[in-house]
Amino acid sequence: MFKMAQKELMEQDLRKLDVTKLHALSPEVISRQPTINIGLIGHVAHGKTTLVRAISGIQTTRFKCELECNITVKLRYANAKIYKCEDESCPRPLCYKSYGSGKEDNPPCDIPGFKNCKMKLLRHVSFVDCPGHGILMTRMLSGATIMDGALLLVAANESCPQPQTLEHLSAVDILKLQNLIILQNKVDLIQEDQARNQYKAIREFLKGTVAEGAPVVPISSQLNYNIDAVCEYIAKIPIPKRDFVSPPHMVVVRSFDVNKPGCGIDDMKGGVVGGTITKGVLKVNQMVELRPGIRGKNADGKPICKPIYTRIMSLFAEQNKLQFAVPGGLIGVGTSMDPALSRSDMLVGQVLGDFGTLPEVYIELKIRKIKLLRRLVGVEKNDLGEQVSKLVKGEVLMLNILSMATGAKVITVRKNCVTLQLIAPVCTGLDEKVVISRRVGAHWRLIGWGAIEDGVALNVPTTPPEISS
Repeated sequence: MFKMAQKELMEQDLRKLDVTKLHALSPEVISRQPTINIGLIGHVAHGKTTLVRAISGIQTTRFKCELECNITVKLRYANAKIYKCEDESCPRPLCYKSYGSGKEDNPPCDIPGFKNCKMKLLRHVSFVDCPGHGILMTRMLSGATIMDGALLLVAANESCPQPQTLEHLSAVDILKLQNLIILQNKVDLIQEDQARNQYKAIREFLKGTVAEGAPVVPISSQLNYNIDAVCEYIAKIPIPKRDFVSPPHMVVVRSFDVNKPGCGIDDMKGGVVGGTITKGVLKVNQMVELRPGIRGKNADGKPICKPIYTRIMSLFAEQNKLQFAVPGGLIGVGTSMDPALSRSDMLVGQVLGDFGTLPEVYIELKIRKIKLLRRLVGVEKNDLGEQVSKLVKGEVLMLNILSMATGAKVITVRKNCVTLQLIAPVCTGLDEKVVISRRVGAHWRLIGWGAIEDGVALNVPTTPPEISS
């Protein structure tokens, strides 16, 4: 039996850790850390953030400008646990409940008539709340690369599809994201016959996409209507097979300086990065490297990169303290690095891992299997007929590679292959998928995708300096 720690969560002990025996539903893992990422996608103000609050109890928009404008500007995330009553006679979907990440693993059931029963923990989930505004599409794409499934919200009091409903669905279609659930939100604002008509419109909209067979669930996230049904569907999303034994790699999607103004030097904490481990296990007190690291230029004006070498001082999944962290779910990594390096998301797009195990850092990429959309998506209705023209030598594009968004200039174009000069160096592996956007009017618009075939790598230092404990 695993020893129960504070808050009745399973204890993690590095001395007893055997990564070959770990899996996503191991008690000492799922108790403290989310093991699957679920994205919230859809048009602006369709209720994504409100739904996250209904399931997790966490308000992900925290800045005054976001609250006043009712939009999410940056990627936000929150964790939640999904439970089911252990009594099989408990009616579904009432038997499914969600609580915050710090809830004990077997709480008593609070459903009338079943209060003598216990709840069973089925999933520990991270929700990635993506911006829905068209001008923030590159941030949505950065979040989509770490999703294992997604909830696509469609407001029942608006016509379907809205521009970013179409653009977000096109993005997850490109990324071949499975396990989609369509939520017809705000049904409390319309009549029943209107809801039925929009349901038919949603089904018609989904035809021919990766979400064609996805369930469509009517909900009101504001009134908590049908949230238990959403929890049931989330509990049925399979956890992807994870690699626990390879050297750890983590994709950084947020970075922070957690020190408050006026903090004394003795109380100062190192920089914090947040993201998802794609493989391997990170441990407290482990030495790690971030690539590309600090970017700059040499005396000749050519780009150079200096990796950041640091020590893991702490690991957290929201308020749950970890001794080790596994693939899946979003975690925070407290480090010993200068917090000035991590403030204001400066490290978004970096890759963290063991020394000498991270991919090359490229300044030029050769992209193969280029596929362009036939028409623009996500723009105003009067522009929907505009065709996507072929890539042209000399034009500047926006690329999304993992969580990194960078500009790139087209050097050569040959059939389904293009060579690109990157504005900012990127740490990535070969065969990684690249999502391509083009400047249309004042905004970047999704136009296609491809895969990395080759590239020109920078000469990045591989021997870390001595770092004091």
